Amino acid sequence: MLSGSLAIVAAALFTGAALYINVAEHPARMTLGDASSLAQWQSSYSRGFAMQASLALASALLGLLTYWQTDVIGWFVGSCLIFANWPYTLILILPVNKRLQAVEQPGTESSRLLETWARLHAVRTVLGVLAIAAYLLPLSLGS
Repeated sequence: MLSGSLAIVAAALFTGAALYINVAEHPARMTLGDASSLAQWQSSYSRGFAMQASLALASALLGLLTYWQTDVIGWFVGSCLIFANWPYTLILILPVNKRLQAVEQPGTESSRLLETWARLHAVRTVLGVLAIAAYLLPLSLGS
């Protein structure tokens, strides 16, 4: 069941990156002042997006493959949870991202948007943790 192991690894990498952003990178970013905080977010956003989007998709596809091979529902649930990051990001986070990318004059508004972005991004971490738990449950039950 290599596909299941790889699904867990991809979900763990996704979740670790999301958690790092929430507990280390973003709080540090917010100590830089409005202009520097925004500039740092704008430069790191595209790199982080590409990495996390790829990991979420890979984990979801590998989890679905494992579900197809085993017919164990935990793999399906985990796949849905990790993939939920895609629509969640597109529907709720992307509008904030676009507004942050378009900011011309950093200030109170950009700082408020960065705080909103952080709260929204924390949900991505939670979805990752839940996906890992769903993936691990069948293994802990011997399925």
